[in-house]
Amino acid sequence: MYSPPDVIPSEPTDGAPPAVRRPGPGRPSRRGSAARSSVPAAVIVACLALLLGAAPGAAQDVEGAPGFRDVIGLSEVDDAAISPNGLAVAYEVQSTDWEQNRFDSEIWLARRGSPTVQLTRTEDGSSRGARWSPDGRWIAFLADRGDDGASQLYAIRPDGGEAQPLTAVEGGVEAFGWGPYGLELAVALEEPVSERTRRRRERYGQWHVEDGDYRMTHLWRLDLRDALRTENGVTRPADTADAARPVAGSGGGTGDAPLRRLTGGREYTVGDFAFGPRGERLAFDHRPDPSASSYSRQDLSVLDLESGQLRPLVERPGSDGGPVWSPDGEWILFTTADGDSAYYENPELARVPAGGGAVEVLTGSFDGSPSAVDWLPDGRGVRFTAWERTRRRLYRLDPSSGEIAAVADSPRVVRSVSYSKDGQQVAFIGERRRRFPEVYRTEADSWSPSALTSMTGQVRGWPVGRQEVVSWESEDGTTVEGVVIYPPDFDRTRRHPLVVDIHGGPSSIDYPSLATQYDSYVYPLTQWLARGAVVLMPNYRGSIGYGQDFRELNVRNLGVGDSWDVMSGVQHLIDEGVVHPDSMVAMGWSQGGYISAFLTTTTDRFRAISVGAGISDWMTYYVNTDIHPFTRHYLGATPWEDPEIYRKTSPISYVTDASTPTLIQHGENDARVPIPNAYELYQGLQDVGVETRLVVYEGFGHGISDPKELLAANWHNWQWVARWLWGEDVELPLDGSDADAEENRP
Repeated sequence: MYSPPDVIPSEPTDGAPPAVRRPGPGRPSRRGSAARSSVPAAVIVACLALLLGAAPGAAQDVEGAPGFRDVIGLSEVDDAAISPNGLAVAYEVQSTDWEQNRFDSEIWLARRGSPTVQLTRTEDGSSRGARWSPDGRWIAFLADRGDDGASQLYAIRPDGGEAQPLTAVEGGVEAFGWGPYGLELAVALEEPVSERTRRRRERYGQWHVEDGDYRMTHLWRLDLRDALRTENGVTRPADTADAARPVAGSGGGTGDAPLRRLTGGREYTVGDFAFGPRGERLAFDHRPDPSASSYSRQDLSVLDLESGQLRPLVERPGSDGGPVWSPDGEWILFTTADGDSAYYENPELARVPAGGGAVEVLTGSFDGSPSAVDWLPDGRGVRFTAWERTRRRLYRLDPSSGEIAAVADSPRVVRSVSYSKDGQQVAFIGERRRRFPEVYRTEADSWSPSALTSMTGQVRGWPVGRQEVVSWESEDGTTVEGVVIYPPDFDRTRRHPLVVDIHGGPSSIDYPSLATQYDSYVYPLTQWLARGAVVLMPNYRGSIGYGQDFRELNVRNLGVGDSWDVMSGVQHLIDEGVVHPDSMVAMGWSQGGYISAFLTTTTDRFRAISVGAGISDWMTYYVNTDIHPFTRHYLGATPWEDPEIYRKTSPISYVTDASTPTLIQHGENDARVPIPNAYELYQGLQDVGVETRLVVYEGFGHGISDPKELLAANWHNWQWVARWLWGEDVELPLDGSDADAEENRP
C-alpha cells in the first residue's frame, strides 16, 4: 500500500486539459496504447524465481524477489493537477483491492510544507480527474459512488471535509470542465435511452442496428451556486429531469435550474471542450457519431453562450480536436491529423482565429507527435510534450516564429504536465531510469524537479536488471532501437535465455525505466529476469518517437517489416554473445500479439510464442473491428480492392509452415481485435499439428483490467514458457492454507 512522505519540502502547479473524461475501469494496458506514458500501464507480473539449471518443478527463492501479488499490488500515481496559486498538487494513486477484485483510484493532496493527505475515499468505487476551480476554492472530480456504477460529478474543499455531489444524472457524467470564474462548469452527458427505445425493447427485446443505434453526447451548463444549494441542510444534486433545456441555436434559455442544456440533436456527438477566457464562449470538437471509426471526421465549433449561436470553426477532412484557448481569447490551439492517413501520421498542433479564419499549422517543422499542454500566460508561446526516441520531453513553441525548443532534459520521461495560473510553478508525472513514476514539482524557470511522492520505495530491495537502449540494422538497412534488460546476475561470459516482449500500437514505444521491468502487464518479466533471462523490447518500425518516415515503414508492409526488425534485433544479441540461439521465446499484446502471431507462422527460431489479443487474419479483423479505417490506412486498400496485400500481411496465410508451440490469450468481448482472430489462429495451428492453447478471459474486452484475471494471465504465460523453454510442468496452485505463499511458488 502506498505511504506518502511526511512533509512536502517545497512548491507545486496547474494547467489542466480542456475537459476531464470519465475514468475507465481498472488499469489500461500499455501493450496497445499510444505510449506507456500517456496512458498508465498495468503493474502486473509474477514472480517466483527458479534458478537456471534447477530440476523440473524444483523452486528456489531468489533473494529479495517479490511475489505475484506483490507486483500486482504495486500502487502507481497519475494525473497531476496543480492549484492556481501553485501551493498544492492533487494527484491520483491507484491501488489494488483483492477482495473486490478491482483497482481503486483515489485523489491525494500535497501541500508545500504540510503532510500529504488522502482527499477522497470512495467505497466500492474510484475517484478520478481532479481539477481545481480557477479561484482554488474547490476541487471537482468524478466518482462512481452509486449503486449503478455511473460516474457523477463532485466538488470538495482542498482543506478536506465531505465531497458535495453536484450531479445525479442517468448514465453519469462523461466529462467536465471549469468556467473561468469558478462559478460554472460544462458537463458532457450521454443521451439517456429514449422512450421510443424503451418501448421497443419491452415489445421486441434486445437488439440494435449496426452503425445506427447511437446515443450521442452533448453539453450542459452547470451553475455551481445552484448546484450547491441545500434542502434541509443536504445538497440536492442536479438532475436533467429538472433542467432548463435550451439548445444551441435557440437563443439561450431562462430559468434557474442548475443544469441548462447547451447542445443537442442527432447531427453530432461532442468530444473535448473548453470555456473561453471570459466565459462567454465554449469551443468543442464533435464528430458524426460515437463510433471509434468516426474520429477521422472530427471538426471544431464555437458556441456563444449568451445568444446560443453555434458557429463552425474548422470543417475539413481529418481529425481536428482538443481545443485550447489563448489567454486573450484570440486564438484556439488544437490537434490536427490528416483524414486519409491519420493512424500512421504524426499529428500536428495548429491554431485558428477564435472568430474564424485560416488554419495555421505550428509544428510543421517538428518531426514528432506533439501533445498540447497549454499556452504561456502571456499568450506568446505554447507548451507541449512529445517523444524523442526513448525520451518524452516538454517543449516550448513560439507561434510567431515557429521556433521550438526543449524546456528541460530531466527526468527522462515527462507527462501529465500541469502549470500554475502564472506559469511559474509546474507539476508533472516523471520517470527516471531507476525510479518508479513519481509526482514532481519545480519552478518553471529554474527547472529543478523534486519528488512529492515516494512510489519507488515500494520496490526497494527488489532485484533490478540493468537496462540499456541498443540499436541494430534491420534486413532492409533501417536502423532500429530497442530496450534490453539484463538479469540481476548477468554474466557476460555465458549466453542467456531470451524473452522478446513486443509492444502494441504500433504507435507505442518502450523505454528504459524502473517501471519497465515491473510494469509488464501479463508477462512475468520479473521472474524470468531473476531466472537469468535477457529481455528484448524492440521499437519496431511504426513506433512513435522516431519521426514520420519511420512510422510509415510498415505501411503496406505490416508484419513483414515488423518481423525483420524483431528478428534482426534477436540476431544482434546472438552475435554479441548475449543470448543462446536455442533458448528464445517471444510474446506481445494487441499489435504486439499480431507480430507474435506473424512470427509463429513464419519462423521456427523460438521455442515458444504467446499471442495476446493479436490479429491473425486482416480480412477477419477488418470486418469485425471497431476501427475499420486502421486497416485501410495501413494496408492502403480494402480487402475487396487488394486481397493480395491482406493475404501477404496475415499470419494465417502462412499457418501451414507453423511449428512453434503457441499460447493464445484473448478477451471474450474484445471489440478492438475481436475474438474470431484468436479462434482462427487456434484452429489453424491445430489443423497443422502445432501444439497450441487458447485461454479466453471471460467478460473482458481488449485488455484485462482486474487483479485476479491478471494474476491468472501471468500464470498462463509462466506455465507456457516453463514448459517449452525449461521443460518444466507447472501446476496452477488452487489450494493451501497460505494462499499468498502458494501463488508465489509455481
